[in-house]
Amino acid sequence: MITKIIYKKLGREKLWGEADLEDNSITLDIRLKGKKHLEILTHESLHILLPGANEEEIVRISTALIKVLWKENYRRIDSDDNVPLQDGT
Repeated sequence: MITKIIYKKLGREKLWGEADLEDNSITLDIRLKGKKHLEILTHESLHILLPGANEEEIVRISTALIKVLWKENYRRIDSDDNVPLQDGT
């Protein structure tokens, strides 16, 4: 279970997000919007939910999930999808 989500700038770390498996928290870059926010939130959530999965599996599952959700018109705040997903689409 994810205990909390923290928002802060992660530019220096060169990350969009990070999962902390010690306390089941997620840190997301505060500048994430729209489809990219959904992707990174899903990706980091999967790291916590599937701790044994490798990075390739996490990318495959997270991008498949967000493509379905986005197609079904999930939107947080905006529909900006100009930032490519991890698989280049």
